[in-house]
Amino acid sequence: MKLLFSCSLLLFITAACLCGSAATRKLRGISSSYKRFYRERRSFLCIDGSRVIPFEQVNDDYCDCEDGSDEPGTSACPRGRFYCTNLGFRPHYIPSSRVNDGICDCCDASDEYNSHARCQNSCWNLGQRERAYVEGQMRTLDEGLQLKQQLIEEGVLLWREKQAQLRELQQVAEDLQIKLEEHRRRKQEAEQTLKALEAGDTRVRGQNSSESTFRLLDSNKDGSLSVEELQEKLVLVQEEELLLSEEEAVALMGGGRQMDLPTFQHSLWDVLNTETRVKIRGIVDAEDTLLKAADTAAEREASSLKKVEEAYDTINMEISDLRKKLAIDYGPDWEFLFLNSQCYQLNVYEYTYNLCPFNQVTQKSTAGTEVSLGRWGMWAGTPKNPYSQMVYENGEPCWQGGSRSTTVTLTCGTETALCGVKEPSKCQYIIDFQTPVACQPVLKQRGIHSEL
Repeated sequence: MKLLFSCSLLLFITAACLCGSAATRKLRGISSSYKRFYRERRSFLCIDGSRVIPFEQVNDDYCDCEDGSDEPGTSACPRGRFYCTNLGFRPHYIPSSRVNDGICDCCDASDEYNSHARCQNSCWNLGQRERAYVEGQMRTLDEGLQLKQQLIEEGVLLWREKQAQLRELQQVAEDLQIKLEEHRRRKQEAEQTLKALEAGDTRVRGQNSSESTFRLLDSNKDGSLSVEELQEKLVLVQEEELLLSEEEAVALMGGGRQMDLPTFQHSLWDVLNTETRVKIRGIVDAEDTLLKAADTAAEREASSLKKVEEAYDTINMEISDLRKKLAIDYGPDWEFLFLNSQCYQLNVYEYTYNLCPFNQVTQKSTAGTEVSLGRWGMWAGTPKNPYSQMVYENGEPCWQGGSRSTTVTLTCGTETALCGVKEPSKCQYIIDFQTPVACQPVLKQRGIHSEL
């Protein structure tokens, strides 16, 4: 009787162990979100709905369902997936063909439950390293966003300064335009007067001679004659030319020391025309005086016009360059404006790469040869982040045909610098460029289990 009871008890315990083992076996490779499909019952419905099988055939190492859902914990189904729980790290799926293949694919070693491989559970260490990395990234993001805000504020101020500079240049251009028209008129009049005098037009000679002579005597071009200027330009002609004394110059000026044009026309001009002893130095006669004065005036007006034209052209070039810069898209808050007129370098092996944002990319060899890798083209990021990539196009021709081009990928960082350069295909370059203005305020942390 006792023997019969002992045997019965042994059979019960064995059955219980087998049932518990079977339950554990059936639940391998299943995520918590899919466990509802694997509640033990008489039958199992393939997740794709294609077939119903007895529940005993789940995880029996034979593939019954086309989607492989009846064998989540074995390698029986070619389309099957095994779920690595990986507590403490990131869970993920692996192809079921890797289950019990002797290679540890899951950091919790759950995929090698029935193989000779001795896998260690490394999830916690991996999780710690990844959490430290993510925390570092978050610190970088926080610092980068703070720096970005500063650059946004600087960008707004810089944009306003550029706009004010453009208005100032436009005003200068308008003023120069008025001066330009005036100098052109004066140059034309001076040339016409010179031509008329050379042709012997006495009418013109009479109308313009006094003004021309006055300008000839006015050495410093201040619009008035001084005693010193008369001493410098006039002489007394006797047997030889004698310099005027100060007293003689004052006397010619009617006792004063300054003389304007109207006073000159009603006094000294008559003396110069009637008094044969008083002549302008280096001028033989009055006709010579007029021609010399007219020629000097024409040259002076031509020189003045040229200077105004050069200034006007320079201002217009500055306006054009500034308008081109202001037409560039610097981001919704002008945060990328600070990159304009800046250049960044990176040495990679025997080459130095130079990125000048919104201008060009170049490559310079140790031999000194510089090649254009493209000029500024456009932003080419994703619709959600259009400012994540720059494209530089139409660089120097490539020996295989076509022109060189560069894609600049912007990443979040606390400094603005080039981080790397690649050439994935011939004459097509990719540059990694980190800067605080590439930091985005929303960054979702990847799922990392922190459970013990």
